[in-house]
Amino acid sequence: MPRVFKNQNYSKLRKQLQTSGALFEDPEFPATDKSLYTADGGPSSSQREIEWKRPKDISENPKLVTDGVSGNDLNQGDVGNCWFVAACATLAGVKPLWDKVVVNSKDQDWDGNNPGKYTGLFRFHFWRLGHWTEVVIDDRLPTSRGKLIYMHSKDPNEFWSPLLEKAYAKLAGSYQALDAGTTGDALVDFSGGVTEPLKLSDHSDSLDKRDNLFTLMEKEINRNSMMSCSISAADASEMEAKLDSGLLKGHAYGITAVKIVKISEGIFSSKKFHLVRIRNPWGQTEWNGAWSDGSDEWKNVSEKERKKLGIVFEDDGEFWMSYDDWIKHFTNFTICRIVNTSVLSVRKTWHDVTFYGEWAGARAGGCINNKETFLKNPQYVFDLHHGEDGAVMIDLMQEDRRSTRSATPPGDGTSNSNLSIGYQLFKVEENRRHRVKTLPKAAGNVTFTNSRSVFGKFELSEGRYVCVPSTFQPGITGNYMLRVFTEHASHAKELVMDQLKKPGWNCCVSSFTSIVSVTVNSVNGLPNQNLVSEGADPYCVVKVEGQTCNTPVVKDTLTARFDSSFVFFTKRPDQRPVKVEVWDKNVLKDKHLGEIELTLPKAGEGRQYTEKLRAKGDATKETQGTLSVTLEWFTDTTSR
Repeated sequence: MPRVFKNQNYSKLRKQLQTSGALFEDPEFPATDKSLYTADGGPSSSQREIEWKRPKDISENPKLVTDGVSGNDLNQGDVGNCWFVAACATLAGVKPLWDKVVVNSKDQDWDGNNPGKYTGLFRFHFWRLGHWTEVVIDDRLPTSRGKLIYMHSKDPNEFWSPLLEKAYAKLAGSYQALDAGTTGDALVDFSGGVTEPLKLSDHSDSLDKRDNLFTLMEKEINRNSMMSCSISAADASEMEAKLDSGLLKGHAYGITAVKIVKISEGIFSSKKFHLVRIRNPWGQTEWNGAWSDGSDEWKNVSEKERKKLGIVFEDDGEFWMSYDDWIKHFTNFTICRIVNTSVLSVRKTWHDVTFYGEWAGARAGGCINNKETFLKNPQYVFDLHHGEDGAVMIDLMQEDRRSTRSATPPGDGTSNSNLSIGYQLFKVEENRRHRVKTLPKAAGNVTFTNSRSVFGKFELSEGRYVCVPSTFQPGITGNYMLRVFTEHASHAKELVMDQLKKPGWNCCVSSFTSIVSVTVNSVNGLPNQNLVSEGADPYCVVKVEGQTCNTPVVKDTLTARFDSSFVFFTKRPDQRPVKVEVWDKNVLKDKHLGEIELTLPKAGEGRQYTEKLRAKGDATKETQGTLSVTLEWFTDTTSR
C-alpha cells in the first residue's frame, strides 16, 4: 500500500464528497498564491492575473485522456520545468508505468453517463525515498484569460498532464518549486528506478565506445528504461539559448526511440543509419540538421519504412538525428533503469538491499578529506563470493529539499538546497564484521554532488567490501537511502560493532591483546590436478589461534592470485604461528596441496613472506609450489 501524503486518504475523501455532492477543494494545496510560489518568492509586478478554474470551466468535454496517451501531446507552460515535461513525455511512452502513476485513470475520469460520480478529486502515485506515495489534489488549475498557464496538452479537452503537474507541484511545495530540476529525478519518482548520468564525451573518443553506447541505448529502451539528454550551459545566461543547429543549451530533451534504418543502394547492397528520436517538451523548436523534418535524407527512406517509424513532419517538438550528430552536439545523457529484482523473470535479475540512515552528530564525518572524522560515518558491508568477478550498482539518495527551498537563501548561513553527497568503496578483510578504523584499500568512489541521488556502477573482484556514504562537509545533518544491487545475494548489512567478538569464546573483548592481519597474495607452481586439462581449483585456509577463514576458490589454474585479507583478534599471537594451507577443490573430497607456518613480525610492522609449500604435518618435506602471504601485527585492538 502506498503512503498517504498530508494524511489525505483518497477513498475516504471521495466517499464523503459523493455523499455531500460537493466538489473537492484541497485545503493542503489551496487555489491561492501560496500554491504558486515559494514562501518568499511571490509574484512580480509584471505577473499576469491568475484565475483558478476547473476543467469543466475550460473545456466543454474534459477528459483525462483523449485518443490515447502520447508524449507528443505535451507542452511546457510558463514555469521553467522542461525537465519535468520531458520526463512526463517519456513516461507517456511506457504505458505500464503511466498506469502506475496515474492510478485507475478510467475510474477517475469524467463519466458523461454518471455525472454525479465526479467529485473534482484526483490521485497520483510517486516514488519517494524508497516508498510509493499517494498525492491527492482538486481539479482547480491556474489559468490566464481562460487558458492554462502551466503544462497542457495539445488537445484542449485532455487534462492528465496539468493534473499530474499539479500533484507533483503539491509534493514539491509549489509550482515555483518546479522551476529548475533534473529529468532523472522525475523519472525516478515515476518508476522507483535508478538513474545513471553519463558524459557523452566519455563515449565519443573511440569507435568501440560509440558502438557500445548505441547498443546499450537500444537494449535499455527495449527494457522500458527511460532516457533524456541535454547540452551543458556555462552559466544562467546561456540557459535555453538557441544554437544555430536549432538545439537549446541547458534544456532537457526526452529520447523516445533508437533505430537503425536501412537504405538500399542497389539490388545487392544497402547502408545502415543509426538514428535517435528526440522530443523538445516545448512542443516546438527542433534540430535543423541532417535527418530533421523534411530533410533530404528522408527522401531515400521508403514510404513503408517511414510509416513503420511513425515519421510525421510537423513542428511538434519531436525530431530525428543521426546518432553521430546526437553524440557530437549533446553533452549529457541520463538512463533511468527499472532494475529487475524478480526471480521469476527471464531477464537478468539483480539482488537489492536498501538501507535508511541519517548523518547526524558523530555520524556526520564528512568526506574522506576529513581524515579524523570520515570513518565515523555509517558503514555498510557486502560480499561478492560466487566464483567470478561481478558488477555492483550503488545508489545514494537524499531527501528532496525542494519543498523547503525558498527563493532566497536563509539568513543564518545555512543552505536549504540539496546536500553535497557521495560515497567511497573499500575492499576489506574477508571476515570483517566490525567497523573499519583505518582506511583500507580503495575500490571505487563517486564524485560528490548536490544532486538528489548519486549513482555508481562498478566491476569488482571477489571479496568483501565496505561502502561509506557521507556528506562532503562534516557536521551536516541529513537523511538518506542507500541501495546496493549485486548479481548474487550480497548479504549486505550495516556495520555497527566497534570490535570483533569471536563466536564461541566465553570471555570479554578486553581479553584480546592484539590484532593480526593476514593477506594471502598468491600461489605459484602448483602440481597439475586435472586429468583432461592442466590446472587445479586452489583455495587457501588461514588458521590463527583456533580461528579459521577460507579464501575464494580460483578455478582451473596452477598459479592463482587471491589478494584475500583477514583480520583476527588474538590473545598470544607471538607464541602461536600463523598457518596457511593450500587445498584443491573437488566434488567429493578436497585435496591438501601443501602449507606454511609463519611467525609474526615485530608489532606494528608488516612483512611479506614467499615460502615453499610443505607437506601436511611435516615441515621438513617440501611439496610443489610457493605461497606469498603478508602479515601485520598490532597491539592496539581499537586501531583496526
